[in-house]
Amino acid sequence: MKNRQLLNLLRANAERPAGIRSEVAGDTATVYVYGPIDEYWGVSAADFSREISAITAPNVVLRINSPGGDVFEARAMMAAIRGHAATFTAKVDGLAASAATALTLACDRIEIADGAFYMIHQAWTFALGNQDELRTTADLLGKVDGVLVDGYVGRTGKTSDEVVAWMKAETWFTAAEAVENGFADAILETTAAASAEARAFNLSAYARAPKALIEEAPDEGIRQRMLARLGLYERTAA
Repeated sequence: MKNRQLLNLLRANAERPAGIRSEVAGDTATVYVYGPIDEYWGVSAADFSREISAITAPNVVLRINSPGGDVFEARAMMAAIRGHAATFTAKVDGLAASAATALTLACDRIEIADGAFYMIHQAWTFALGNQDELRTTADLLGKVDGVLVDGYVGRTGKTSDEVVAWMKAETWFTAAEAVENGFADAILETTAAASAEARAFNLSAYARAPKALIEEAPDEGIRQRMLARLGLYERTAA
Protein backbone atom coordinates (compact mmCIF):
# COMPACT_ATOMS: atom_id res chain seq x y z
CA MET A 1 0.00 0.00 0.00
CA LYS A 2 1.15 3.54 -0.62
CA ASN A 3 3.06 5.07 2.27
CA ARG A 4 2.09 2.15 4.52
CA GLN A 5 -1.21 3.91 5.24
CA LEU A 6 -2.73 1.33 7.54
CA LEU A 7 0.30 1.17 9.81
CA ASN A 8 0.56 4.95 9.75
CA LEU A 9 -3.11 5.31 10.66
CA LEU A 10 -2.80 2.98 13.65
CA ARG A 11 0.46 4.46 14.90
CA ALA A 12 -0.75 8.03 14.50
CA ASN A 13 -3.74 7.30 16.74
CA ALA A 14 -2.02 4.96 19.19
CA GLU A 15 -1.71 7.69 21.83
CA ARG A 16 -5.41 8.49 21.74
CA PRO A 17 -7.22 6.61 24.54
CA ALA A 18 -8.94 3.65 22.95
CA GLY A 19 -10.84 0.74 24.25
CA ILE A 20 -14.27 -0.68 24.69
CA ARG A 21 -16.76 -0.29 27.48
CA SER A 22 -20.43 -0.96 28.01
CA GLU A 23 -23.23 0.06 30.33
CA VAL A 24 -26.75 -1.24 30.85
CA ALA A 25 -29.92 0.70 31.61
CA GLY A 26 -33.16 -1.25 31.70
CA ASP A 27 -33.53 -3.40 28.60
CA THR A 28 -30.80 -1.58 26.65
CA ALA A 29 -27.04 -2.02 26.75
CA THR A 30 -24.77 0.64 25.27
CA VAL A 31 -21.38 -0.40 23.92
CA TYR A 32 -18.75 2.21 23.01
CA VAL A 33 -16.21 1.56 20.25
CA TYR A 34 -14.08 4.67 20.40
CA GLY A 35 -10.72 4.37 18.65
CA PRO A 36 -8.97 2.40 15.91
CA ILE A 37 -9.96 -1.20 15.23
CA ASP A 38 -6.84 -3.25 15.78
CA GLU A 39 -5.57 -6.14 17.89
CA TYR A 40 -2.60 -4.16 19.22
CA TRP A 41 -3.35 -0.42 18.91
CA GLY A 42 -7.07 -0.16 19.43
CA VAL A 43 -10.28 -2.10 19.95
CA SER A 44 -9.74 -5.78 19.15
CA ALA A 45 -12.27 -8.31 17.93
CA ALA A 46 -11.47 -10.52 20.92
CA ASP A 47 -12.25 -7.76 23.43
CA PHE A 48 -15.36 -6.73 21.51
CA SER A 49 -16.70 -10.29 21.32
CA ARG A 50 -16.02 -10.83 25.01
CA GLU A 51 -17.83 -7.59 25.90
CA ILE A 52 -21.01 -8.23 23.95
CA SER A 53 -21.19 -11.94 24.78
CA ALA A 54 -21.80 -10.94 28.41
CA ILE A 55 -24.79 -8.77 27.41
CA THR A 56 -28.23 -10.28 27.95
CA ALA A 57 -30.28 -7.13 27.28
CA PRO A 58 -32.58 -7.45 24.24
CA ASN A 59 -31.41 -4.15 22.77
CA VAL A 60 -27.85 -2.97 22.15
CA VAL A 61 -26.80 0.53 21.10
CA LEU A 62 -23.36 0.47 19.47
CA ARG A 63 -21.80 3.93 19.68
CA ILE A 64 -18.99 4.37 17.16
CA ASN A 65 -16.23 6.93 16.78
CA SER A 66 -13.42 5.27 14.84
CA PRO A 67 -10.99 6.12 12.00
CA GLY A 68 -10.99 2.47 10.93
CA GLY A 69 -8.24 -0.12 11.09
CA ASP A 70 -7.87 -3.84 10.44
CA VAL A 71 -10.63 -5.07 8.14
CA PHE A 72 -10.32 -8.67 9.34
CA GLU A 73 -10.75 -7.61 12.97
CA ALA A 74 -13.81 -5.66 11.85
CA ARG A 75 -15.23 -8.68 10.03
CA ALA A 76 -14.84 -10.77 13.19
CA MET A 77 -16.68 -8.05 15.13
CA MET A 78 -19.45 -8.14 12.51
CA ALA A 79 -19.80 -11.89 13.03
CA ALA A 80 -20.10 -11.36 16.79
CA ILE A 81 -22.90 -8.82 16.26
CA ARG A 82 -24.79 -11.04 13.85
CA GLY A 83 -24.45 -14.02 16.16
CA HIS A 84 -25.96 -12.14 19.11
CA ALA A 85 -29.65 -12.41 19.94
CA ALA A 86 -30.13 -8.68 20.64
CA THR A 87 -31.36 -6.01 18.26
CA PHE A 88 -28.43 -3.70 17.43
CA THR A 89 -28.61 0.01 16.63
CA ALA A 90 -25.41 1.70 15.45
CA LYS A 91 -25.00 5.34 16.37
CA VAL A 92 -22.11 7.11 14.65
CA ASP A 93 -21.13 9.75 17.17
CA GLY A 94 -18.25 11.32 15.26
CA LEU A 95 -16.68 9.14 12.61
CA ALA A 96 -17.18 5.73 11.03
CA ALA A 97 -14.37 5.40 8.51
CA SER A 98 -12.97 2.47 6.58
CA ALA A 99 -13.18 -0.76 8.61
CA ALA A 100 -15.44 0.92 11.19
CA THR A 101 -18.23 1.07 8.62
CA ALA A 102 -18.33 -2.74 8.67
CA LEU A 103 -19.67 -2.63 12.22
CA THR A 104 -22.61 -0.51 11.10
CA LEU A 105 -23.47 -2.97 8.32
CA ALA A 106 -24.02 -5.73 10.87
CA CYS A 107 -26.55 -3.66 12.83
CA ASP A 108 -30.33 -3.59 12.38
CA ARG A 109 -30.49 0.21 12.30
CA ILE A 110 -27.91 2.94 11.69
CA GLU A 111 -28.10 6.51 12.96
CA ILE A 112 -25.46 9.18 12.40
CA ALA A 113 -24.97 12.37 14.36
CA ASP A 114 -25.34 15.70 12.62
CA GLY A 115 -21.75 16.76 11.96
CA ALA A 116 -20.39 13.21 11.84
CA PHE A 117 -18.83 11.53 8.80
CA TYR A 118 -19.03 8.09 7.15
CA MET A 119 -16.18 7.08 4.82
CA ILE A 120 -15.66 4.14 2.45
CA HIS A 121 -12.58 3.29 0.37
CA GLN A 122 -10.67 0.41 -1.17
CA ALA A 123 -8.90 -1.98 1.18
CA TRP A 124 -5.29 -1.32 2.13
CA THR A 125 -2.39 -3.54 3.12
CA PHE A 126 1.38 -3.58 3.07
CA ALA A 127 3.44 -6.44 1.69
CA LEU A 128 6.95 -7.69 0.99
CA GLY A 129 7.93 -10.36 -1.48
CA ASN A 130 8.58 -11.22 -5.08
CA GLN A 131 6.31 -10.37 -7.99
CA ASP A 132 4.26 -13.54 -7.61
CA GLU A 133 3.70 -12.95 -3.90
CA LEU A 134 2.72 -9.32 -4.49
CA ARG A 135 0.25 -10.37 -7.20
CA THR A 136 -1.27 -12.81 -4.73
CA THR A 137 -1.62 -9.99 -2.21
CA ALA A 138 -3.26 -7.78 -4.83
CA ASP A 139 -5.70 -10.58 -5.66
CA LEU A 140 -6.56 -10.89 -1.98
CA LEU A 141 -7.22 -7.16 -1.76
CA GLY A 142 -9.54 -7.48 -4.74
CA LYS A 143 -11.49 -10.19 -2.93
CA VAL A 144 -11.72 -8.05 0.22
CA ASP A 145 -13.02 -5.14 -1.86
CA GLY A 146 -15.60 -7.46 -3.41
CA VAL A 147 -16.90 -8.46 0.01
CA LEU A 148 -17.06 -4.80 1.04
CA VAL A 149 -18.90 -3.85 -2.14
CA ASP A 150 -21.47 -6.58 -1.56
CA GLY A 151 -22.06 -5.32 1.98
CA TYR A 152 -22.54 -1.70 0.92
CA VAL A 153 -24.76 -2.67 -2.01
CA GLY A 154 -26.91 -4.83 0.27
CA ARG A 155 -27.28 -1.98 2.76
CA THR A 156 -27.87 0.90 0.35
CA GLY A 157 -29.55 -0.66 -2.67
CA LYS A 158 -27.07 1.15 -4.91
CA THR A 159 -25.42 -0.57 -7.86
CA SER A 160 -22.02 -2.21 -7.61
CA ASP A 161 -20.63 0.35 -10.07
CA GLU A 162 -21.76 3.24 -7.88
CA VAL A 163 -20.26 1.72 -4.74
CA VAL A 164 -16.99 0.82 -6.49
CA ALA A 165 -16.66 4.40 -7.75
CA TRP A 166 -17.19 5.75 -4.23
CA MET A 167 -14.62 3.35 -2.80
CA LYS A 168 -12.02 4.21 -5.44
CA ALA A 169 -12.53 7.91 -4.74
CA GLU A 170 -12.26 7.50 -0.92
CA THR A 171 -15.65 9.10 -0.37
CA TRP A 172 -16.51 10.95 2.84
CA PHE A 173 -20.26 11.27 3.42
CA THR A 174 -21.77 13.89 5.68
CA ALA A 175 -24.64 12.78 7.90
CA ALA A 176 -27.19 14.02 5.37
CA GLU A 177 -25.36 12.33 2.48
CA ALA A 178 -25.08 9.07 4.41
CA VAL A 179 -28.85 9.02 4.93
CA GLU A 180 -29.57 10.13 1.37
CA ASN A 181 -27.46 7.31 -0.07
CA GLY A 182 -28.71 4.60 2.26
CA PHE A 183 -25.69 4.14 4.53
CA ALA A 184 -27.73 5.36 7.51
CA ASP A 185 -31.41 5.41 8.41
CA ALA A 186 -31.62 8.71 10.25
CA ILE A 187 -29.67 11.69 11.51
CA LEU A 188 -29.10 11.44 15.23
CA GLU A 189 -30.10 14.57 17.09
CA THR A 190 -27.46 15.06 19.76
CA THR A 191 -25.89 17.76 21.88
CA ALA A 192 -22.46 16.17 21.42
CA ALA A 193 -20.00 17.95 19.14
CA ALA A 194 -19.76 15.23 16.50
CA SER A 195 -17.29 17.05 14.27
CA ALA A 196 -15.04 17.69 17.26
CA GLU A 197 -15.13 13.97 18.12
CA ALA A 198 -14.10 13.05 14.60
CA ARG A 199 -11.44 15.77 14.41
CA ALA A 200 -9.72 14.31 17.47
CA PHE A 201 -8.21 11.57 15.28
CA ASN A 202 -5.09 11.91 13.15
CA LEU A 203 -6.43 11.29 9.63
CA SER A 204 -3.27 12.17 7.69
CA ALA A 205 -3.08 8.62 6.30
CA TYR A 206 -6.16 9.33 4.19
CA ALA A 207 -5.86 11.15 0.89
CA ARG A 208 -9.20 12.98 0.94
CA ALA A 209 -10.09 13.60 4.58
CA PRO A 210 -12.31 16.72 4.78
CA LYS A 211 -10.51 19.88 5.83
CA ALA A 212 -12.99 20.23 8.67
CA LEU A 213 -11.49 17.07 10.20
CA ILE A 214 -7.78 17.67 9.64
CA GLU A 215 -7.51 21.35 10.47
CA GLU A 216 -7.08 22.22 14.12
CA ALA A 217 -10.04 23.84 15.81
CA PRO A 218 -9.57 27.58 16.41
CA ASP A 219 -8.44 28.66 19.82
CA GLU A 220 -11.52 29.27 21.98
CA GLY A 221 -10.25 32.70 23.08
CA ILE A 222 -9.75 33.77 19.48
CA ARG A 223 -13.18 32.44 18.55
CA GLN A 224 -14.85 34.43 21.32
CA ARG A 225 -13.00 37.62 20.32
CA MET A 226 -14.09 37.11 16.72
CA LEU A 227 -17.70 36.67 17.79
CA ALA A 228 -17.52 39.78 19.97
CA ARG A 229 -16.05 41.78 17.08
CA LEU A 230 -18.78 40.51 14.76
CA GLY A 231 -21.38 41.63 17.28
CA LEU A 232 -19.79 45.06 17.41
CA TYR A 233 -19.88 45.35 13.63
CA GLU A 234 -23.54 44.36 13.59
CA ARG A 235 -24.44 46.98 16.21
CA THR A 236 -22.47 49.63 14.34
CA ALA A 237 -24.19 48.79 11.07
CA ALA A 238 -27.57 49.10 12.77
